[in-house]
Amino acid sequence: MFYAMNPLYFVIMIPALLFGFWAQWRVKSAFNKYSKVRSGTGATGAAAARRILDANGLGNVAVERVNGFLSDHYDPRSKTLRLSPDVFDNPSLAAVGVAAHEAGHAIQDQAHYAPLKLRSAMVPAVQFGSWLGPIIIMAGFLLMNVVGTSLA
Repeated sequence: MFYAMNPLYFVIMIPALLFGFWAQWRVKSAFNKYSKVRSGTGATGAAAARRILDANGLGNVAVERVNGFLSDHYDPRSKTLRLSPDVFDNPSLAAVGVAAHEAGHAIQDQAHYAPLKLRSAMVPAVQFGSWLGPIIIMAGFLLMNVVGTSLA
């Protein structure tokens, strides 16, 4: 039997989903726009990251290519800065900006910046939550339809 759904579920979920899609669209659109603008020095993202790391005494931090689109990140456990192909090989303003941002995380790690330590500690839980989130949303829909009420 199909029961009426609680409209509060939609009042909470739809704006959150729309905000997430909007933020993702803005990041991708800004990256695409500035990936067409060549950096002033012609340096690729990898070269810019290496230059920033070396200038800050971080020659021990490796710079590697990683698959994916905007999958760039700094791994404080292995002291490795990983850049996606669009950043690693590209001499654009967007690539240099993303690489500089990630190099900044390595500098924060060197300075023992507390918020970076907190962020790093939260990564496993956030990754699990990203995997579990869609399942919880679908379970909520199912429960509202089967049980006839929401748990909230």
